[in-house]
Amino acid sequence: MFYHLLYPLKEYISGLNVLRYITVRAGGAAVAALLVSFIVGPWIIRKLKAAQFHEEIRSDGPQTHLKKAGTPTMGGLIILCAVIVPTLLFARLDNLYVILTLIALASTGLVGYIDDYMKVKKHKKKGLIGRYKMAGQIIIGFILALIITQNPEQFSAGFAQNVTATTVPFFKNLMLDFGWLYIPLVIFIVTATSNGVNLSDGLDGLAIGLVGITSLAAAAICYISGHEVFARYLNIVYLEGAGELTIFCMALVGASLGFLWFNAHPAQVFMGDVGSLSAGGAIGILFVLIKKELILGIIGGIWVIEALSVIVQRYYFKYTKKKYGEGRRVFKMAPIHHHFELLGWHESKVVVRFWIVEILLVLISLTTFKIR
Repeated sequence: MFYHLLYPLKEYISGLNVLRYITVRAGGAAVAALLVSFIVGPWIIRKLKAAQFHEEIRSDGPQTHLKKAGTPTMGGLIILCAVIVPTLLFARLDNLYVILTLIALASTGLVGYIDDYMKVKKHKKKGLIGRYKMAGQIIIGFILALIITQNPEQFSAGFAQNVTATTVPFFKNLMLDFGWLYIPLVIFIVTATSNGVNLSDGLDGLAIGLVGITSLAAAAICYISGHEVFARYLNIVYLEGAGELTIFCMALVGASLGFLWFNAHPAQVFMGDVGSLSAGGAIGILFVLIKKELILGIIGGIWVIEALSVIVQRYYFKYTKKKYGEGRRVFKMAPIHHHFELLGWHESKVVVRFWIVEILLVLISLTTFKIR
């Protein structure tokens, strides 16, 4: 909004010329997101407490979590406000990359809101029925994929000139074209990432810390992908207009830091599905748009491990129950962050160590731009 309203006045006020720079607007979005979090956070937390939107604590979980009963949930509303407002203020609103990412954020956030509401107000333990939640995510992924494929001139992958192509890590000038599998791929990435973030939301500060670290890495990748000189130097696909996504990413970084202020141990509020699904959905579509879907598998390694731990635990339990008459477990508890808690690690130690592993994964991912 600032770009459209103020940048045209640069002829009269020379200082407004700085709005042409993505780095300036991205920095402004990050600071604004942090401030919005601090402003609306306490108010939203009070409203959630008054409405008795309290988190249901698992009785079969770590006993140390029982003291968290009564902590308000649906704090992801803070994240949504802190991302959407700065993005609308600092990003170019005629940019289809930005519009699509905001759609992903808001729509997956709506699915998460309904799920949270069903849990805390309708007292349905599992919230929105799993197949309905999955159906909502699939529909969102399908619509996003359809928009991308119907605008090939905007989203074509550089020299490949094919909207269904993606880059391959560690290989120079190699593109992988998914063809008719592209739409299912987009659906899978949006669904898997949103659910992956959701599964990691079990310890104070864990999920939002991972989101913030990933968003910072995504900001760098988006900026490079949208900068013709840098893209040519690193020999990666140049995507005109993708640089504007840097602003969204930095708004998400600022929002993550702002929410962490309230979510750090001991948490004053939990993000709920409205926060985890929206952040995951937005990150998923981000990497689709910048043609880095395969790198997301590395950067989002923690979420992959969290999801796999649940899948392995569930199917091994069913298999052993059928074979031996009693279910057995691979982990003490899934998702895997609870396994480490039950091994005796303090909650904060698990969180910080998972953050360290995530930073390592980010560094490995960024090396793929030079090791090719």
